[in-house]
Amino acid sequence: MTLLDTRALNRAALARQFLLERSDVGVLDAVSHLGGLQAQEPQEPFVGLWSRLRGFDPAELSDLLVERRVVRTHLMRRTVHLVTADNVLAWRSRHDAMLLQRILGVYRTALDSVDLTELAEAAREVMSDGEPRTMTGLGKVLAQRWPGPGPRVLGEASIAALVPTVQLPPRGVWGVTAGAHNIPVATWLGREVDPPAPEGSDPAGEALVRRYLAAFGPAASADLRAWCGLAGLPAAVAAVREELVSFRDERGRELLDLPDAPRPDPDTPAPVRFLPAFDNAILGYDDRSRIIDDAHRGLSVNGERAVLVDGRVAATWTVEAGTVVVTPLRRFSRADRADAAEEGRQVAAFLSGGASTRVRVTASPR
Repeated sequence: MTLLDTRALNRAALARQFLLERSDVGVLDAVSHLGGLQAQEPQEPFVGLWSRLRGFDPAELSDLLVERRVVRTHLMRRTVHLVTADNVLAWRSRHDAMLLQRILGVYRTALDSVDLTELAEAAREVMSDGEPRTMTGLGKVLAQRWPGPGPRVLGEASIAALVPTVQLPPRGVWGVTAGAHNIPVATWLGREVDPPAPEGSDPAGEALVRRYLAAFGPAASADLRAWCGLAGLPAAVAAVREELVSFRDERGRELLDLPDAPRPDPDTPAPVRFLPAFDNAILGYDDRSRIIDDAHRGLSVNGERAVLVDGRVAATWTVEAGTVVVTPLRRFSRADRADAAEEGRQVAAFLSGGASTRVRVTASPR
């Protein structure tokens, strides 16, 4: 079985993520290919797509939200993701058990006296009027019947797990700050999510395996689960296994992949790229060593924005008073500093609508 070293896996991941070379695919197709973008910070997906797509216009993504072709919803790992409308309809039922399990992992004691089936029915009834609600707003209504857990717990359990919902624009629209107001998926899209598959079949799971490998592979089953948070995927992997090819990584793990997916030469040059907070190019693996050193693994979990140099996380970045500030995590060569500064100027121009190209690369650590 062919061994793929860390650099080979890095270049494959970058190619699948459109980070080795910006892609000309449309915004909707990019969101679909990537299996969605993590989006609890509403403006971050715009940076993620800007770094991946040639000539990206943020208005295109805003329009897709308003036109109901992409939505913001709790999905993979119970985090807010920006996904296509088609995908939330096809995938949401497959995520139901995981979403509930993760809610109970936080609020099991608070919800111990609540019949969750009744809570879901009550939440659906309240939201049947089509009025967008915040988690707390919905929870206050439900707390009239279940006062014990409190509005926040009841609202979060309902919106993040029990009832498929989406966050409405203008939240997530480019340049707009807005609170999270939620409405059922069926109300917003005019169609109920696809029902669970008959026992013994898992078409949604099989689709997720293929989608994950297309955007993140080659990868191990543990990586797949880390991305989506779902249990029960070994059966889906087994069902599509004849379609796949196998490799080994340097740890000896079996890696699966789509046979025709890109696996570039490990020596392919990788340009500097700026990633947004919580980007799945980093978070979408159990073993993240292909893109980030273990010493820096916590940065992405904590919401730090990352800069890729030669394909790996080598710096963090932020914006201070209109200036993009790059903070190296390792010693930068003169070429590294120049490349990071040039890409930083482009990021500054994008974020400011062309009003600023200011960038500052701080000193390398000793």
